[in-house]
Amino acid sequence: MKLLLVEDDPSMQATLQRTLSRRGMDVTCCGDGRQALAAWQGSHPDVVMLDLTLPGLDGLQVLEQARRAGLTTPVLILTARGTVGDRIIGLNTGADDYLPKPFDLDELDARLRALTRRRADASPAPASGSLSVGALRYDRDSGAVYHRDQVMELTPREAALMHALMAKPGHAVSKEKLFELVFPGESDVQYEAIEVVVYRLRKKLAHTGVTLMTLRGLGYLLKTAT
Repeated sequence: MKLLLVEDDPSMQATLQRTLSRRGMDVTCCGDGRQALAAWQGSHPDVVMLDLTLPGLDGLQVLEQARRAGLTTPVLILTARGTVGDRIIGLNTGADDYLPKPFDLDELDARLRALTRRRADASPAPASGSLSVGALRYDRDSGAVYHRDQVMELTPREAALMHALMAKPGHAVSKEKLFELVFPGESDVQYEAIEVVVYRLRKKLAHTGVTLMTLRGLGYLLKTAT
């Protein structure tokens, strides 16, 4: 696992790098928000562990800019700011998981590995090329979704949902199948969580000319405006 660790506390950074390296992870460290964004774009990590309080750019700004640039790497937010409000802001910005300080190292290890498994299970097939629906295009190689020539700001779960729906334009995909693709192997996630992803994605598609429709009893489908 290639891990980008973004933490500005030198002691915490050194401890986590040493511990996680011993557990078989390839850890790259960064303590500055702007440097972190550059390292993220250049090193293509499997997962990013991101502190919120950083010099240069704070963690939420780093995450927002990364998602805007089409970077779909799973992100675990690690911070002392563990209030419910901060957690909601982080998840809405594009984080995939959240672990407040102080934390247990075994739990941290498990959460990081769960994120990489989700990434592997939900990633598109290795075939090159793209899928298109109306003005939307899903690039199989990068995993990014484009509206015309602009990368859409999607979380990895939203991108996985888009891939599944764009593979069958005009055809309903069952809620059960989408849950398996968006939350692979996550037995602790409530089944209704797929509705949250659908809701957020539907809002992002509002002005693209493509509608995410619900067909009661059948599932969801993408439909272009007539």
